Amino acid sequence: MSELIGKDRQEILKELLWRLHTGEAPEALVPEFKEKLGDVSPLEIAQIEQELVRAGIPREEIRRLCEVHLALFRESLEEVEPLAPPWHPVHVLMAEHKHMVEAGKNLLDAAKALDGSPEKEKEFQEIFEKLLGTESHYTREENVLFPYLEKHGITEPPAVMWMEHDQIRGIKKAIGDALERSDNARLVELSQGLLEAMMSHFYKENHVLFPTAMDVIGEDEWPTIRAEFDDIGYCCITPPPMPTEGTGERAADGSGEIELPTGKFTVEELNAILNALPVDITFVDKNDTVRYFNESKGRIFVRTKAVLGRKVQNCHPQKSVHLVERILDDFKNKRRDVAEFWINFAGRHVYIRYFPMWNPDGEYLGVIEVTQDITDIKKLEGEKRLLDEG
Repeated sequence: MSELIGKDRQEILKELLWRLHTGEAPEALVPEFKEKLGDVSPLEIAQIEQELVRAGIPREEIRRLCEVHLALFRESLEEVEPLAPPWHPVHVLMAEHKHMVEAGKNLLDAAKALDGSPEKEKEFQEIFEKLLGTESHYTREENVLFPYLEKHGITEPPAVMWMEHDQIRGIKKAIGDALERSDNARLVELSQGLLEAMMSHFYKENHVLFPTAMDVIGEDEWPTIRAEFDDIGYCCITPPPMPTEGTGERAADGSGEIELPTGKFTVEELNAILNALPVDITFVDKNDTVRYFNESKGRIFVRTKAVLGRKVQNCHPQKSVHLVERILDDFKNKRRDVAEFWINFAGRHVYIRYFPMWNPDGEYLGVIEVTQDITDIKKLEGEKRLLDEG
């Protein structure tokens, strides 16, 4: 049946996945899958997952079905390996996967060896710190790779992968809590869970998500992706530099002036002013699309140029999207004029505020997010006048 292509293949594949959803055993469908489809590309799997979400299956269930999909497609996927040179973002991510899995195995071994001695606890702690230091891997995917996939119409697989990132983060947090309690039995259980979660997640990325990215993202886009990866930083490895040719021009044109009711700036001056402000700014337009962020010194939360043009809903983990939607709806319907909260982040006290923006006729223009480190501000007491400066 190899002549089946395009929508015919997708319809058959979707039917098989629906039958899995209704309870049929994967093993019973394997012969039919082989007969009707022979092989299936990672891109088709990604497209079908999107169709299932549109047809009403929640993302949480798609995530559970991923394991069943892989059981069904494993034979077809085993030979799929993205061909990418060592400088390439996909190659870097896959190389990091190997190091992270190795660290996960070492963590489990160290957990099993815990005997109450300071030496064994220190060994476990050091390996765990190494895994905590891999956050840039997930940050690069969420803030650079995923937005590029979304621009090319691949939306659901990144959303599912982000959910799994949060699952992995949750296990790490639980390990940290168990470590504080010296609960060795729980540490063994959680270390096993972390290793299994990482191996399953990395398999899906290596064999489905990354080949899909290689299919849909243009060759001329990868150097920009790599440059944005460089801006965030790496874990586990130091990748070789990317080729100097064909990397594109990243500098902005600073010519021209912008005239406002109370004055005017050159583009260069306005950019410098916005970047000099002691706050992080992000602008989301009336269509919920990220249009701008400043590059303040010591930015608190990562922003990359890949986020520009992305729907703000896709910039948040699935568990918090409903809160984003509620705030936006309140702004658009003038039920509130500010949303604010404050958190402890990386040892600092961070104040986050959202403000709706309106034109003189009262039309909604979008929302601006302002994030500020107020740790030192909270410590201020009394007065300090300008002339007090020595």
